[in-house]
Amino acid sequence: MIESEYDDRESRKVERLITTAKFRYRAFIEEITASSSRNIDKNTIGRLSSCDFISQKQNILITGSTGVGKSFIATAIGYKACTMGYKVMYFSINKLFSRLKMAKADGSYLKEIDRIEKQDLIILDDFVLQSLDNLKRQDFMEIIEDRHGKRSTIIASQLPVSAWHEVIAEQTIADAILDRMVHNSLRIDLKAESMRRKKADQKIS
Repeated sequence: MIESEYDDRESRKVERLITTAKFRYRAFIEEITASSSRNIDKNTIGRLSSCDFISQKQNILITGSTGVGKSFIATAIGYKACTMGYKVMYFSINKLFSRLKMAKADGSYLKEIDRIEKQDLIILDDFVLQSLDNLKRQDFMEIIEDRHGKRSTIIASQLPVSAWHEVIAEQTIADAILDRMVHNSLRIDLKAESMRRKKADQKIS
């Protein structure tokens, strides 16, 4: 009976962490397809599944063209982290910038930044395809600076890491952000055809 109550309490805790994370959809690491053609192997998936990168304060950078599974992998890692008791928050990067802009307007900006800083893992999805303006650049720098060496961040982007400097747009800040993000990070550069298109073709056939 005590064991059952403990399991129930742990289950509720995990569900609460998943709800708070605000993922766009459910995704599980066991569903990630490992293959050389996708440039992701079983060893890498095993490392992600352990979530050791969180205790080691590492970042994960996931890049690749549209539909290859970047968001799915990032979300699956986030789900796994929740099941292990870690606090996670998922953001579409443009929606995050909009949220921070509104927080500045209503006076809750510092509270919002503090909440983001305290998460064991944040996921920044759909990293921008256009140059950041000064306000977004400063917000992004503050988030990365606050978490550097203390917490883990996952960034998923269509752009290769080599193009991020240009998107951030201001050399000094770009250098500072990339130094903090890229150093000590696990990088996954996904290849192959769109997984969305592949699933659509399978349904048709």
